[in-house]
Amino acid sequence: MNARVREDEVHIASFVVQHREDAGAALAAMVAACPDLELAIPGPTRSVVLCESAQRHAAMDRVDQLQAVAGVLNVLLVYHHAEPAAALDEPCPQAPDTGVPA
Repeated sequence: MNARVREDEVHIASFVVQHREDAGAALAAMVAACPDLELAIPGPTRSVVLCESAQRHAAMDRVDQLQAVAGVLNVLLVYHHAEPAAALDEPCPQAPDTGVPA
């Protein structure tokens, strides 16, 4: 795969971060400092962090950074998806009508 194709990809990942109760502020500050991260669900001892990046290795780099936050006990990569950036602008295909109400 050439570099041009990689630049045109979008990588979306989610993490569950297990942390001590007193680590929430430090985790939120670290996430706020990274433009490709979002603290989707903050919790007292577990939080969900999302990552959206054009960089193929960003998700694993972010795991390392999240683990380095004081009070973080574990970071679990729950989901990782990559696709061409142009595909995000395309409409979603319609499901066939089966006649069964949703």
